[in-house]
Amino acid sequence: MARPYSTDLRLRVLRAYQNQEGSQRQIAQRFQVSLTFVRNLLRHYRTTGTVNPKQRGGGPLPKCEANFDSLIQQKIQQKPDILLCELCEYLEIRTGVKVSLSTMYRILKKINISRKKKYLRSVNKREKILSKNVMSIENGWI
Repeated sequence: MARPYSTDLRLRVLRAYQNQEGSQRQIAQRFQVSLTFVRNLLRHYRTTGTVNPKQRGGGPLPKCEANFDSLIQQKIQQKPDILLCELCEYLEIRTGVKVSLSTMYRILKKINISRKKKYLRSVNKREKILSKNVMSIENGWI
């Protein structure tokens, strides 16, 4: 999102309007802002008495607390090949907080733990290829 206009610009727009240096449209053109910004600024000033921008952000608080990190790290040390869904279930059992797979992934990313198992996946792939080759040799296909 874009940052709010500076308080200095807001004050200059307000003073220009109060000193009747032009219409709202002319002031908007002069300061290179939108007409809507000027109108909203004047309305905001009339209701609050200030030209400071409104507070932004907030949003929902994260479900996971700092102590969850240590629980997850301990579980991964006990069972290094644990799946994300198993970690979610473990966390729900231990803390009563249910988290999604994406939330669990973000927790792991925050504590710098990668869950990619490239080595195991490549070993399993090789074993499957080898077993297919052995079967095809035994059946006389090759």
